[in-house]
Amino acid sequence: MEIIRSLDEIKAPFHKTIATIGNFDGVHLGHRAIFQSVVERARKEGGVSVVCTFDPHPLKVLAPDNAPRLINTREEKERLIAASQVDVLVQIPFERNLAALSPVAFVDEILLGKLGVRHLIIGYDYAFGKERAGSVGFLCAQGKEKGFGVDIFGPVQYDGKVLSSTQVRQSVLRGDVEHARKLLGRHFNLEGRVVHGDRRGRSLGFATANLVTEKELLPLGGVYAAKVKYNNLEHNAVINIGYKPTFGDNSLSIEAHILDFEGDLYHKDMRVYFFERLRDEQKFSSTEELIQAIKNDIWRARKILDGSRVVEYSAYLGS
Repeated sequence: MEIIRSLDEIKAPFHKTIATIGNFDGVHLGHRAIFQSVVERARKEGGVSVVCTFDPHPLKVLAPDNAPRLINTREEKERLIAASQVDVLVQIPFERNLAALSPVAFVDEILLGKLGVRHLIIGYDYAFGKERAGSVGFLCAQGKEKGFGVDIFGPVQYDGKVLSSTQVRQSVLRGDVEHARKLLGRHFNLEGRVVHGDRRGRSLGFATANLVTEKELLPLGGVYAAKVKYNNLEHNAVINIGYKPTFGDNSLSIEAHILDFEGDLYHKDMRVYFFERLRDEQKFSSTEELIQAIKNDIWRARKILDGSRVVEYSAYLGS
């Protein structure tokens, strides 16, 4: 997949462009359905499939206090969209000048002038341009006037509700990572780098890898059964997200106790895939009580994880 991060990089419109446009935070099942439709039509017509999105998220610029914690980092979004077999990803830098662009100018200058859109496939609730005046109805009218087709992709539902990035975000924030997996079509995950910690886990007999991450959206604090991927190998793990109240810490930490693993992970990158929340973070009255709780966590995690597999983009998207 070709990635374009500035409209200035586009020297000429693409050939028979079949495109979609949106924020696509999460790249959930609804987004994937739109991408599949774009790719299939482009292949059928001998054209180029294009996903057009914005970086950063528009609310980060227009209303930072109301901006959501993003489900994906930019790198994750790129990897997931690439896995959908899209030809080109255009990430338009979002700034106030772009936000002030009229819907007509957006169509003329960007959709037609830069991308060369022949056919546009959009979500049923998409809006763009100054004050979001570029509605679905407006795009359909522009298409008739200017010679490009418009398909409106209806809502994708899960469990009787319209699937949305907000739903995914809410599931993660309440710790329901299993529900998030069903909405995403894959395990919610984060990538982190292992850094030095306080070594308390090692002193208790359970060495942990302390992770720092660029991920904005983290699951509700607590203990999780998870798998970690390091050097392309999967390992079972117990993850603690929280403040270690037994020891009176006040800074958020992400700690991974990797089961049946020995090795130096400092300054290495690993990815954590969340399977199930085991319990809240707790303050224990003694070290012995904490150790017993950790042993119980490990036992429960093994029951959940043994024989299970990580579902990620390479596992659920075909060619």
